[in-house]
Formats: sequence, structure tokens, C-alpha cells
Amino acid sequence: AGGGPVGSAAEDGRPPAPERVLFPPTFSVSEIKNKQRRHFMFLRWKQQQRKEKLAAKKKRRKEREALGDKAPPKAIPKTIENQRVYDETTVDPNDEEVAFDEATDEFAPYFNRQTVPKILITTSDRPRGRTVRFCEQLSTVIPNSHVYYRRGLALKRIIPQCIARDFTDLIVINEDRKIPNGLVLSHLPEGPTAHFRMSSVRLRKEIKRKGKEPTEHVPEVILNNFTTRLGHSVGRMFASLFPHDPQFIGRQVATFHNQRDYIFFRFHRYIFKSEKKVGIQELGPRFTLKLRSLQKGTFDSKFGEYEWIHKRREMDTSRRKFHL
Repeated sequence: AGGGPVGSAAEDGRPPAPERVLFPPTFSVSEIKNKQRRHFMFLRWKQQQRKEKLAAKKKRRKEREALGDKAPPKAIPKTIENQRVYDETTVDPNDEEVAFDEATDEFAPYFNRQTVPKILITTSDRPRGRTVRFCEQLSTVIPNSHVYYRRGLALKRIIPQCIARDFTDLIVINEDRKIPNGLVLSHLPEGPTAHFRMSSVRLRKEIKRKGKEPTEHVPEVILNNFTTRLGHSVGRMFASLFPHDPQFIGRQVATFHNQRDYIFFRFHRYIFKSEKKVGIQELGPRFTLKLRSLQKGTFDSKFGEYEWIHKRREMDTSRRKFHL
């Protein structure tokens, strides 16, 4: 009487089992006054949560293996993307109205192969080194593009000169504190003009495990998740920057991936490891775009008519509402 339990770990010579942390149901870390103790208890609580989650996952896997073919289908996890609020402007590929708009919009001459893309890439006034290098690398991604460093010349004067020299698009890279932070894309001669906020810019030398310099072959273009009418217009703007027929021998691909209204740009090269295995090698540069406005016609900051403007307080009320 009064001794330890019969057959305990101590009597058998086995090491004692690790002490399991048991938190009461109403436990709240925020109630702990001591900062160091509060941080320590929070880490222990997170560790226990991870262990319980892993144990439940192993249990479910064993149950599925035991049931075999009779196992129920795996549940689809809920994400912000698949819980997206329905947008009435989502494009139906078989819609006759959409087909008519595409046949008569500003990009119709390009998609009808009546024009060949010719791009002018310029910068804000007196750019710094990082912006200059970014423009030079961007010109190696977009075929038939030319870099012009403007000094004090207004865009309203540049656009007529571009039209006279048969340029089809104008790209302006803006910077703030020596860092590229904005991109203006204007389709010539009739617009539209899109203004993007640019972030997460990485030049080639800043990308780990990058490949060799890109070749002069025309790359493939991949446009992902541009589903609404607005997204369709933006996607057609990006597509019109590249020639129609990619040169597959170059194995290069430019990707514009839209996710939650953020457009991620990546430039890769295919690496054929064997007949069945294919890898990709990033060439750079990489950057992220966020659409701020879409303007009818060419660039006109004073009298321009806007088709769409991003208004944060009115449009960002729900995390599951996307516009592209």
C-alpha cells in the first residue's frame, strides 16, 4: 500500500515516458504575465498542436490503407482560391459577345497577325543602376524590344514618336529610392494603358541556381488564371508583347501567373533530363505585379478616361473577392 503502480516503468528498468503537456480547455497563453514564460509556453503549446495533427494524419492514413478500395475519397482542403466569391464578369470561352469584343478590340490586329510586336522599354527620369540593369534584362526576355533612357522627356512627347516609328507597345519602369516599384504598359496606337505596382524584383545575379544567359529564341508564353473580363484584357496585353510563333528549340518560356490578383512573372528554360523526366531552370529576372488602373487610350494622367481603378477601401472588403 502506498507504493507505486504494479509493473511500472521504474520497476521494469525502462526509462520513464516523456511527460505529456496537458493544457486545460480554457488555457490562454496571453494570460501569462511573464514575457519569457509566456513565449516558452506558447512554443510548447505549438509543439503539442503539431504532434496531435501529425498523429491524426497517421491514423487517417492507416485507416485508408486498411479500407483499400473502399476508402472514401480524400477531402479537398479549403483554400482562398477555391472559396472565391463568384464574379459575374467571368469569361465563358463560348460566349458570342466575348468573341465579338475580341475581334474588334485594340489587340485584334495583333491576334489577326496584321502587326508584329515592337516594344520600347524606357524608365523614369534619370534612373539608377538597378533600374537600368532590370530594363536591360527585361529586353532580353521580350523579343524585338529596345531600351531608351529618357532624360526629362515627357511621355506625351515619347508616345507620338513611338507611333511614328511603328512601335506597338511602350513599357515604362518607374523607381523609388533606387528600387523599381512601378510598371506602365501602353498599347499603341490606341491603348489601353495599364498601371501596375511592382514588387519583389530579383535580377539574374540574385537568383539561386539560375541557368545560363537566355538565348535570342522567341519564348513560349503561358497565361494562368486570367478569368474575368478585366483579367482577359490584361492577359491579352501581355500576350501582344511576344511574337506569335515561339521557337521551341530555345526551350524558353515566359509565365504570367495570376493568383489572388497578384501577377507573378517567371522566365524559365526546359531541361530534358531523359525521355520521361523534364526539369525547369529559372533564367530571370522575376517580379510581381499588382494592377492599379486600366486606362482607355494611351497614357494621359490628366484627362484620361479610366476603365478600372483599384480602390482599396471599397474593393478589398473580402479576402475571397478577386478582380482578375
